Amino acid sequence: MRRTGTRAAIVATVLIAVPVVAAGQAPVTSFERLNTRLTPGDTVWLTDAQGREVKGRIQALAPDAITLKANGPMTFAARDVSLIRERDGDTLRNGALIGLGVGGGLGIAGCVSMAAVDDGNLGWCALAVGLYGGIGTAIGVGIDALIPSKKLVTYRAPGTPGSSQARLSIAPVVTPRAKGVAVSFAF
Repeated sequence: MRRTGTRAAIVATVLIAVPVVAAGQAPVTSFERLNTRLTPGDTVWLTDAQGREVKGRIQALAPDAITLKANGPMTFAARDVSLIRERDGDTLRNGALIGLGVGGGLGIAGCVSMAAVDDGNLGWCALAVGLYGGIGTAIGVGIDALIPSKKLVTYRAPGTPGSSQARLSIAPVVTPRAKGVAVSFAF
């Protein structure tokens, strides 16, 4: 019985402590396939072969060129583009949920502390939890809106620095006879 409890504790710890590998989409390496990820109207950050970065909105997308609207139309041939990035579409939902949890938690903590002191009518508790939860939600959304999302690489020209696909993988190994970690590195 003791071994089963120990195993369950180890499995639970591993599941909580080891992050799940969440890989985003790999960058497109063929300019012809860029239209599968981008559409006219998208805002992108384009780095040309000389290393200059241009922020603009896509006006036209062809298999051999891209036209951006950035201080007037600018057309880049496929051979002159080394990197294209776009912003990650982060929603405000996570900020709202975190704020709701913190605000609602403070409201519940206030109710619990008042219940220990006052045995009277605690009908105001639901109102307090709702009010603090609402205030926390508003603050969470406001803070999340102020944090800019990451720029994700959408296109990387073959042969440019950083275009190699090196990967590191770490995974727990838990069997009846062995416990450990498997590490692999591929490049």
